[in-house]
Amino acid sequence: MLEALGIQQSTETVYRLLLSQPDYGVTELADHLHWTETEVRAALSHLADLKLVLMDDASDGIAPFSPDVGFAFLLSRAEAELTKRRRQVERAEQTVAAILAKFSEGTTFRHDVVDRIHGVDAVRERLEDLAASARAECLSLLPGGAQLPDTMDASQPLDELALERGVKIRSIYQESFRNDAPTLEYVRWYCDLGGEARTVPIVPMLMVIVDRSAALVPVDPEDARAGALEVRSRGLVNALVVLFDHLWESGTPFGEAPRRNEHALSPQERELVLLLGIGCTDDIAARRLGVSLRTVRRMSSELMSRLGARSRFEAGVRAAKEGWL
Repeated sequence: MLEALGIQQSTETVYRLLLSQPDYGVTELADHLHWTETEVRAALSHLADLKLVLMDDASDGIAPFSPDVGFAFLLSRAEAELTKRRRQVERAEQTVAAILAKFSEGTTFRHDVVDRIHGVDAVRERLEDLAASARAECLSLLPGGAQLPDTMDASQPLDELALERGVKIRSIYQESFRNDAPTLEYVRWYCDLGGEARTVPIVPMLMVIVDRSAALVPVDPEDARAGALEVRSRGLVNALVVLFDHLWESGTPFGEAPRRNEHALSPQERELVLLLGIGCTDDIAARRLGVSLRTVRRMSSELMSRLGARSRFEAGVRAAKEGWL
């Protein structure tokens, strides 16, 4: 609990016991904690260095100082170190900005390129680099419903650090992610920290946009092993931002129930009607919606029942007649 002040857990344990039992000596502390006297003396020596206790080596006497006095000094020292570190980081940022400004002179083409990144591991490393370098905003499209556990584990510390330094993070998930408890828990944690999330029935592809200056998109949305493209062309990045904004506006904020339209269709049902209307099979519809084949068949059956249709063809005709399409 007090590691930030240079106090280890074992040292804190001894100090708390001394405050509650100020008459204890080394032997009594060791007996109470079931420690060796050597371990107790090491903790007391550290406390003495921190000016939290006064030790009399001749008599083995121990006297804890008042906590408000001792901790006031430690907190003041920690704040001074934090201020010093913050100034160092600010100077480093200024130096980096100067280097980048110098490097960019005469090389403006560097900001109008598309680079290919080969391999899943390289893509993940580049995503981590972009997330770590974000200054203002990070936008993400996350298809496929349930997210991979290792992906969430890798993203969690990056998201937390970015949010702590004031980066605005907005993510769009596929509606079906609500059926996966680990992903649901992750998104709830991320929103509690200040992130924003919305859901749409179909997320067209994986995409990350950082500070509206760089975007990462897959080479082949159907094959993650094919790698990714890093886009830094302002025109292309702006087009991808427009795509994100369009999906964001139509999405359902996390924590709210999906809104139904005038035909009492949920966003997911509307998309299924459209998919079936253009001739998609149940299998294709399931993949696009990120749900199981059984779920699609159940939804299709319910929609046909609501339309009073006995076949898909009839359902399509009735859906068009009712204005569902």
